[in-house]
Amino acid sequence: MEELAELAGITVRTLRFYRERKLLPPPRREGRIAWYDSHHLARLRTITALLERGHTLNAIADLTEAFESGRDVGEVLGLGEPTEETPVRLTPEALADYFEDEATPENLAAALDLGYLATDGDEIVHISRRLLDVSATLVRQGVPLAAVLDAGKRVRDHADALAELFTTTIRTHIPDADLTDLRPLAKSVIEAEVSLALDRHLATLKTP
Repeated sequence: MEELAELAGITVRTLRFYRERKLLPPPRREGRIAWYDSHHLARLRTITALLERGHTLNAIADLTEAFESGRDVGEVLGLGEPTEETPVRLTPEALADYFEDEATPENLAAALDLGYLATDGDEIVHISRRLLDVSATLVRQGVPLAAVLDAGKRVRDHADALAELFTTTIRTHIPDADLTDLRPLAKSVIEAEVSLALDRHLATLKTP
């Protein structure tokens, strides 16, 4: 315990307090010896970083609980790495920097449920660099993260339906088709249709 506290730059008393608050998982015990490892040190450094960013211990405890109850990255990715999207590995404090006051336990739990975030040991993995950047941009411009996540869920539902429509259409008429050729065709159609829909919608908004 003394060695861990020294490496983390805190006192043994503080370390004991974190353990009592269940902010730190228990050590591995061999007889009367308690062994701490790199995961405990990473957790302590995360707690310190989040405290420096203005988070309370209660909020950190809630965030920790959300992390520990979230799905791991293998479960979220399912069949493997995304073919075009680039996953982003983040520490909890880096995630807090992205969304600041919006990085609440409630929003984190919603992002974990949606599958935007997953856990991998002491790291958090966002499944898509593009989705992370868009979400952060919308939040910086004033859209609450909860609203961004709700919109993301609705977009996910529509995207799944569109993917099923394209694959079913191709399979029905070209049973032996290589579905990898479907991706650029589907993306072109969806991008064009969304662009045209925005044109129609914006024109309606401009009409007196």
